[in-house]
Amino acid sequence: MTRMTRVSRTAEPHVLLIRLAGPLQSWGVTGRFARRDTHTRPTKSGVIGLCAAALGLDRDEPLGELADVRFGVRADRPGTPLRDYHTVGGGRYPLRPRDLVTDHRRATAAAAVLEPASDTDTGTDTDAEEPYGRHTLDAWYGSPKLIEADPVSGALVSRQVRRHALLTERWYLADAAFLVGLEHEDRALLDRIGHALEHPRRLLWLGRKACPPSGDLSLGVVSGTLRDVFPSLALLPAAGIADTPEPHGGRPWAWIESPVPLSDSGPVQDQPVRFDASGPVHGPRWETRHRITIAPHASEWDLIP
Repeated sequence: MTRMTRVSRTAEPHVLLIRLAGPLQSWGVTGRFARRDTHTRPTKSGVIGLCAAALGLDRDEPLGELADVRFGVRADRPGTPLRDYHTVGGGRYPLRPRDLVTDHRRATAAAAVLEPASDTDTGTDTDAEEPYGRHTLDAWYGSPKLIEADPVSGALVSRQVRRHALLTERWYLADAAFLVGLEHEDRALLDRIGHALEHPRRLLWLGRKACPPSGDLSLGVVSGTLRDVFPSLALLPAAGIADTPEPHGGRPWAWIESPVPLSDSGPVQDQPVRFDASGPVHGPRWETRHRITIAPHASEWDLIP
């Protein structure tokens, strides 16, 4: 009879330290296509998703102990909110032959534009030899939307031959640096995650594909709890900027997960359950906010910025 070995909850806790820094970060909470927001700090679901990608987990794989780690984040460099305003489509786009062949409604709409004009003096068609790519339709968006099968021909066509520009805005944190801690009694699990972050099996980004991380991610595993570890470590240096003043007078804010609801804790809908292709599923968890006073003899950093 095989007996499974379980890690005792009375074992000494350990913390994996993760550095999240880069030109841009974006940790969305309620983002949609038209407006994609960002939280003021990394979320647990975002960081666990980062670790799952590094480990090479598929979307339908259970997260297991990865979701059970206790999460904490210290805002060493909170960064500056940055708004990126987008306009997609609209205006005038050249018509291609395939646009007219695959969608008869576009061909009908463009018929007047494509009719060759007659030269009254010579009786010849002046535009007869003019190539495609020079004709346009006003306010026609070239990327097809609302695709469906045509009832006559069976070809896939768009229900919209004209589209106006789509307006979107996306929010980022610029020049931010966060110290994330993952606390667990199983040091081997934390070592495995830390190694994967430096040797990822999939591409990693800071919340969004446009936000790659810079420098070191895994800063090693130390003994202790998040409450003990955060004050014992110096603030992360600002990447590429010397003599940068410390934010908040050197006393950053930290958010530490609470295993049970406490009087000073608040609920957040940020506990990762699974990362299905149809959309991630989150559950509730609790966290407390602390003002961290860095110890006078805190350990300094020797890392790639």
